[in-house]
Amino acid sequence: MSTSAAPTPLESRASGPLSGTIRVPGDKSISHRALILGALSVGETRISGLLEGEDVLNTAKSMRTLGAKVERTGEFAWTVNGVGVGGFAQPIATLDFGNSGTGCRLVMGAVAGCPISAVFDGDASLRSRPMRRILDPLALMGAKVTASAEGGKLPLTLQGASNPIPIEYRTPVASAQIKSAVLLAGLAAPGVTTVIEQEASRDHTELMLKHFGAEIVTTPEGSHGRRIALTGQPELRGAPVIVPADPSSAAFPLVAALIVDGSDLVLSDVMTNPLRTGLFTTLREMGASIEEDDVRGDAGEPMARLRVRASKLKGVEVPPERAPSMIDEYLVLAVAAAYAEGTTIMRGLHELRVKESDRLEATAAMLRVNGVKVEITGDDLIVEGRGHVPGGGLVATHMDHRIAMSALVMGLASDKPVTVDDTAFIATSFPDFIPLMRKAGADFA
Repeated sequence: MSTSAAPTPLESRASGPLSGTIRVPGDKSISHRALILGALSVGETRISGLLEGEDVLNTAKSMRTLGAKVERTGEFAWTVNGVGVGGFAQPIATLDFGNSGTGCRLVMGAVAGCPISAVFDGDASLRSRPMRRILDPLALMGAKVTASAEGGKLPLTLQGASNPIPIEYRTPVASAQIKSAVLLAGLAAPGVTTVIEQEASRDHTELMLKHFGAEIVTTPEGSHGRRIALTGQPELRGAPVIVPADPSSAAFPLVAALIVDGSDLVLSDVMTNPLRTGLFTTLREMGASIEEDDVRGDAGEPMARLRVRASKLKGVEVPPERAPSMIDEYLVLAVAAAYAEGTTIMRGLHELRVKESDRLEATAAMLRVNGVKVEITGDDLIVEGRGHVPGGGLVATHMDHRIAMSALVMGLASDKPVTVDDTAFIATSFPDFIPLMRKAGADFA
């Protein structure tokens, strides 16, 4: 099982203007999927810009354990020689995903369509997180959990289906992980596997499946939903993938530039898929200066250069239907809301309760300990912005990389320094966060 290094606390202090041009790491969602679909393809997949954080490296290791040839050929450059749909080999070692729920759940879907048995495990945080929402539809397709911790949690053993069954499945919540697991299992099933979403979640799996040669059709479902139909048993072909910069990682320097007076920061190659840019929409509604140019794309994913300048922000109400497009960004949005003038209400955040930590409670605690008035009403987070943050608090990160980074961003403009109890877990998604922010002018000590 994965273990973390000794805690590494860090203090964040009021900084001068942030400036320059930076590129945040490759998108984590695209990186996971490129490795998995490359492993399920025939031939070679060349990946450039891969995120080399612990989460993605654990997915790469799991693909090797399942029989694919995965090699690092240069900085952020990787090749995958796949085994084809349904071709995973019986693993002789546990598939250890560390802190990564995305990697673990997507690979469960891929394994569910193969006649093999695999043990899934992770660190203490991942062991505490729910897996039933993934395992239930996979069971309908013929996969079985033959051993697990209490409540269907990790560590667990998943027996893939010898003859996967195509299903029509309506997801209980807007979740790209549930949808992706079902579609990845459906690759090995004859006929058409259909996923119906009442609220559309991020569509990276659909776009990349098309890029690798799958027949997949997406149509509207209701006012906000989608119906995704995948024709099973395709012969996926290796394809080149350029991984754009991760908008979830870009959120941290972006918000930092907005709240630190005089900042003028450029972020290059940031993914601008509309199902991932709810934060950008919300910040612009709050009065943020965020300009886009150099728009282009690869593998169906758009990207652009963003210029961000310090801005006077105002409180807004964020509708619940926006949550799927920014579920990982509410933590740093709460920091922006604390520096805004007026109240910001973020509605429908129930999904934050089942992330690396209970992010709803952890976000409120992060703000309260630094003098910000905040409350939780049901699944809504309400932040009273006063244009500044007193600071001076010690933030408990709960082994959650996004709590750590959000708190460090908050300290860059606070009256007193903000301290986080542990920054070790930042490496799971953004290994160079601290040196990159220092390069832009951040004061961390």
